[in-house]
Formats: sequence, structure tokens, C-alpha cells
Amino acid sequence: MTETTRIPSSPPRSPEARLAADALRGLRQDLIHDAFAYRPLPPMRTDGPLTRRLPGALREYAQWTPHAVVVAAGLIAMAFSFAGTTQGSEALELFNALLALVPVLLTLVRPVGAFWVSWAAAPFVVLFSERWDDWPWSPGSFACHLIVLTLVALRTRPRTAAWMWLLTAVYSLGADTLLGGEYQNSNSAPLLVLTAMVLLVVAVRQVRREARQEVTAQRTVTARERSRRTLLEERTTIARELHDVVAHHMSVVAIQAEAAPYRVENPPPELERAFATIRENAVAALTELRRVLGVVRAEDYEAPDAPQPTLADLDALLANVRDAGLPVDKAVTGAVRELPPGVELSAYRIVQEALSNTLRHAPGASARVEVSYVLGGLGLRIVNGPVPAPALVKPSPGAGHGITGMRERVSMLNGEMTAGPTGEGGYEVAVFLPVALASGDEA
Repeated sequence: MTETTRIPSSPPRSPEARLAADALRGLRQDLIHDAFAYRPLPPMRTDGPLTRRLPGALREYAQWTPHAVVVAAGLIAMAFSFAGTTQGSEALELFNALLALVPVLLTLVRPVGAFWVSWAAAPFVVLFSERWDDWPWSPGSFACHLIVLTLVALRTRPRTAAWMWLLTAVYSLGADTLLGGEYQNSNSAPLLVLTAMVLLVVAVRQVRREARQEVTAQRTVTARERSRRTLLEERTTIARELHDVVAHHMSVVAIQAEAAPYRVENPPPELERAFATIRENAVAALTELRRVLGVVRAEDYEAPDAPQPTLADLDALLANVRDAGLPVDKAVTGAVRELPPGVELSAYRIVQEALSNTLRHAPGASARVEVSYVLGGLGLRIVNGPVPAPALVKPSPGAGHGITGMRERVSMLNGEMTAGPTGEGGYEVAVFLPVALASGDEA
């Protein structure tokens, strides 16, 4: 038996140590890693309510408005630097003014790096300045650092703004502690209070903007999911109805194939085998149909007792709609003939849904249903007039799924459909469902 030696694992860190490690990791990620990465300020969008009204040439220049504002802010910091110095070396004054201007301009391309430049330039400006009244921030550095913190906070997340303020406080309080006794006027407190207020406003704005974007994205996803669910529900309904229609006809084929040999006296064996093959194929197809399409049935779905409706039942549908308060007329053109069950059922459902939409969205309007039996297919046109001015019933918004269901039925039959408002203020649905010609019709 061999004895294995266990290497003791490192002791678990305390919550304070984990918190400090996470804080240092956040500092490194926000302000140290790729601090001087090239991140140019993008041009402003020109599709806003104000810029949209500008002429073409001005609109092109308007997109550079943020860059012009940054340059103007840099010039303001530079002016503070000149105003805060006494007469002395012009080269030194120019050098201090440039140290107030460059960090502001650097925010246009390297925002985090601009903070480090402003933070590091502050002690050099105050130490090499000929005016020692303000400590530890000269007037130019004061204005420059305030502007840089605001601009960088606008382009980064709130955590980065908090780290920048904390590092500013470390420098300010450290300078006051080490050398503050020699100077009477310390401006650390005014800078920290002012920057805290500005960064708080910017952070609140950033949080609100991110929340607004998240809500917009969530609404978009929800709308897509709702549309997709509606589409699946419509397809499931269509599959259920067609399952019942096709299953009925396949059952009839199987029964007739089984009974056909008994209707012929002394049928030849080839005929009996042919009918037996037809019956076997019909039963196999029916079994496969029930297995594949039966999965779309809900657990509480019950097959209808009555046959599925056809175009012959349109009169009953229109009578029901008239009782609901919708004046509707019907016009049939062409030679009325029996169409495939799927076409009959889909045409009936399309008319039913279009009239239901009229009842919901155009209460008080009149409607007209046109059924056209044409060569190679069936044409449908359901149009309603405008809502009368003194409408007693307000339109119902509905769920907006009726058009989706109609399009699914038309697409299933390789048909064509158009739907949209009419010039008179009503709404029109026009559908063409192709139907293959039988040999008798071709003749």
C-alpha cells in the first residue's frame, strides 16, 4: 500500500481580499489596459429633429459638432491657463497653456490616455509655474482636468468615471498632505466636489441611456418572438384543419378500394391486386399522416363534429356577419365549380378573417366579397369602405395577426395576396389561389 502525499491547497481568500482583487482588476481593465488605444470620436448623426431640417451642405458640417465643442473646450482651458499666470517667461506660459489644451484635444482620439496626460501634467504645471497661489491645481489644470473628466465619462461607462475621480482624489489629497502646509489656498476640495457633481450627472445620463437601449432591444425581441409565435400558431391551426380534410379523403379512398372488387363480377386477379395495393398505400399514407401531422394537435384539441366549411357555406357566414352589424354584399363571377378541399377551406377562412378584421377595425363601414372562378384558380377580393364620421363604436386594435394567418394560407397554396388601404379610406384584401386544371376542364 502506497501512501499519497496531499499538497495543501491555498487557503481561501477573505471577502475583503476578493473585493480588493476585483477592484484592482476593474482598475486595470478600465484605465490601464489599452489606455492609449485609438478610439476616435464618431461623427454625430444628422437624422435628428433639428439637423434633419438643415440644408445638405450644413448637414454635412453639422456631424462634426461634437468635435468643434471639444476644440472650443480646449481653448477655454487654455484661456484659463493664460489668465491664471502672472507676467513672466512667455515660453513657460505657452508651455503651461499647451499642457491645458493637449489633454482636451486628446479626448478626440484616445480618451483614457487623455485622462492620464491631464492627471500627470497637473503637478508639473503647478511646480514649474511662477504663480504659487493655487495648489495643487493651477487654473489651467483645474479647467483642463474638469473638462477631460467630463468628456471621458461621456464616452465610457460609469465605473471608469468612478476610477478617474478616485485617482484625482488620491493626487489631490496626497499633494495636500505632503506639501499643503506650505500653501494657504488649496483647491482640492472645490475640484473634487465639482467633478463629483458633474460625473454623477453624466453617470445618471449614461445609466438612463443604457436602460433605454436595453428596453428598446427587449421590446424588439419581444415583438419578434410574438410574431414568430403567432406564425407558428397560425401554421398549427392550418395543419390541424388540413389534417382533418386529408384524413377524411384518404379514409374514403381506402374504403372504396376495398369495396371495389366486390362490385365487379368475376374481377381478374390483376384488378384485385391493384385495388389491394391502392388500399394498402392509402392506409399507409393515412397512418403516416396521422403520425406526422398528429403532433400539432394540442392535448385539449377535439376534432370538429361537422365537416370543414367550404365556399358553399359563405352565405351562412355573411348572414352571421350581417347580424353582427356589418352590411356586406357578395358577388360571384365565373362558372361555379367544386375546388380541392384545401382551397375551399382556405378561401372560406380568408373571407372569414377579412370580415372579422372589418368588424374590429372599421365598425360601421360596409363590405363587399367578390369570388371569381377563373381559369387556373380562384380569385377573392374583400374590400370595406371607410369608417363613417359619426362612428358610435370605436375601432378595436386587435392583435394584428389576421393578415399573418391569411398570408400563411395563401403561401401554403402557392398563391398571391395583396392587402392595403384603398384610395377611398377603406381596406382591401385581394387573393389568388391557383388550382390545377383537370383533364375534363382542359378539353
